[in-house]
Amino acid sequence: MAIKIRFFASLAETVGRREAQLAHTSGLTVASVWCATTGQPDLPSAVMCAVNHKYCEPLDVLDDEDEVAFFPPVTGG
Repeated sequence: MAIKIRFFASLAETVGRREAQLAHTSGLTVASVWCATTGQPDLPSAVMCAVNHKYCEPLDVLDDEDEVAFFPPVTGG
């Protein structure tokens, strides 16, 4: 099966797409999904991530058919 990946706001522009899919493998983490789908060596520390609509940590391990979302940093004023 697969992991569904979503990129929001400026991250979608940066990586050149809003959605992607990746085959699930044992031990797959949120950070490794970022690296595999963007080609970048590391998940930037300012990027927020969520799994199945709940904020998570980059080293959280994913289950089959999870949905991972990446959000750019948010600032307020």
